[in-house]
Amino acid sequence: MKAVLYPNFQKKNALPCARKACDILHNAGVEVSVSDDFKEEFSDKSYVIYESIGDAVKTADFVIAIGGDGTILRCAKKLIGSNTKLLGINTGTLGFMAGLEADQLDKLVLLTTGDYEISERMTLDVVFHESSGDTVHTALNEVSGRSGSFRICDFDVYSEDYLVGKYRADGVLFSTPSGSTAYALSAGGPVVEPDLECIEMNLICPHSLFSRATMFSPWRKLRLTNKTSGNEEMIINVDGELHFSLHENESIDIGRGKYNIKFINLIGNSFHESVCRKLCRPIK
Repeated sequence: MKAVLYPNFQKKNALPCARKACDILHNAGVEVSVSDDFKEEFSDKSYVIYESIGDAVKTADFVIAIGGDGTILRCAKKLIGSNTKLLGINTGTLGFMAGLEADQLDKLVLLTTGDYEISERMTLDVVFHESSGDTVHTALNEVSGRSGSFRICDFDVYSEDYLVGKYRADGVLFSTPSGSTAYALSAGGPVVEPDLECIEMNLICPHSLFSRATMFSPWRKLRLTNKTSGNEEMIINVDGELHFSLHENESIDIGRGKYNIKFINLIGNSFHESVCRKLCRPIK
């Protein structure tokens, strides 16, 4: 059995957490792999294997992301197309996507017995149509579009060939159920259980008296077309990392991703318990 550690040492307590996780996994008979970049941090642990996460994922049973939600999100992208499971250990502020807290590392031994739950999370594929050909990028949380100059923008949304609406707003979000508790929640969207399958659309500050989130079947093929005049670009953002420009009358297609991500929950907390514990209180 093999586990890969994906730590973010910019997060407080991530280093001691990662080192302790190494020892627990090794003592449980699990082979431990980390990136070549972290040889100094684990130099005293002779049993650690050093390899790139791209290579390690091909042979690993689990990848353990240590940090906050951003760390877990970036790590999840590394697993697309593989059957490797993901466990997040929270050393950040919220850690909503984490399946374990930093003070619960003793639970890691459960990985060897299979005594855990798996939640499969759908993804979104966004297709950019370029002169050199189509490019596809995958989102676990959301695809967002907004004006490049932070002004109000005009855009059309189609479902298949049907015009859903012509909108004026600061922007728009297309979210997975996992992303419903991220940017979409702040934009006034509903909380959706993460192992449901649907595509959620939220307008950002719409210029309208009537605007509600719209839920689409996961199999719908959606299209966003920039209709903002005066050479105003829309900036398309994929999970807060990739940025692309969409010029007037250019479009992107959004649909269900080809692959799911398998998240591990070691402590048996339900989604609703996490919502109450992490979202229904002030963050200090």
